[in-house]
Amino acid sequence: MKGLTIKELKVGDKEDFEKTISESDVYLYAGITGDLNPAHINQREAESSIFKGRIAHGMLTAGLISAVLGMKLPGPGTIYLSQELKFLAPVRIGDTIKAEVEVIEKIEEKNRIVLNTICTNQNGELVLKGKAVVMPPK
Repeated sequence: MKGLTIKELKVGDKEDFEKTISESDVYLYAGITGDLNPAHINQREAESSIFKGRIAHGMLTAGLISAVLGMKLPGPGTIYLSQELKFLAPVRIGDTIKAEVEVIEKIEEKNRIVLNTICTNQNGELVLKGKAVVMPPK
């Protein structure tokens, strides 16, 4: 399996990945990263927060962007170089998140692609936005 090369990519190319965030996803992410913030794993404490219940880790949501980049656009062999993120709304257990990427710039002499990255929930609400820079496979 090999992703698209810089020659095969064009500005405007888009791909997405969609996933429903489960309670298991949140607990597994907490265990893997060590981020045991009560906002994610303690319902009683989270109910007294500004979110009024548990939310998924922001970086768990951002990880869905990585899935698009590594598996679809550009795809396998892609090297993730940077990502800027702005978290706009909480993601709750049971939300279905769609991660979307779009090529906005090609830097052929450096083998780099700049992409807009967004995540929306099942209601079409923007929960995350940013930009990524990747090195597509050669």
